[in-house]
Amino acid sequence: MFKIGDKAVYPAHGVGVIESIQKRTISGRVQTFYILKILDNGMTIMIPTANVETVGLREVIEARKVPKVYEILRERKRAVLDSQTWNRRYREYMDKIRTGSVFEVAKVMRDLFLLKLEKELSFGERKMLDMARGLLVKELAVARAIAEEKIEEDLRRIFKDVKM
Repeated sequence: MFKIGDKAVYPAHGVGVIESIQKRTISGRVQTFYILKILDNGMTIMIPTANVETVGLREVIEARKVPKVYEILRERKRAVLDSQTWNRRYREYMDKIRTGSVFEVAKVMRDLFLLKLEKELSFGERKMLDMARGLLVKELAVARAIAEEKIEEDLRRIFKDVKM
């Protein structure tokens, strides 16, 4: 159960703040909703409290788990995806992002950066790389309570062999 003011992660949208908890009558039933405002773009999302697990709303990772994310990003053997078309890779990566797991998002970012070393990314893959990077930067900055610029600096060091 979240409280007003809590930060939470909504899959594929990122970190937001629970602005309010409201009751609404929908189809004759009273339901309780979290009103989540996404930090990055100001989007507001209504999430039925009964569906929190289904939609994947979760707490921001704990600061002690951030090193595991960095460990995933530093791995240099990515899944063999060369035989797949870009749109199939795109679908698989989107599925990982939609899980809401910061670790899966880190894998997507790592794999796309490594793929970028081998060949030019498609437009969709470039957008997805930007999305994964943005999701990670925001959550890691919130988890560690530091500026996003510091996380960007960490990522530049990790991927110094790849043009960001």
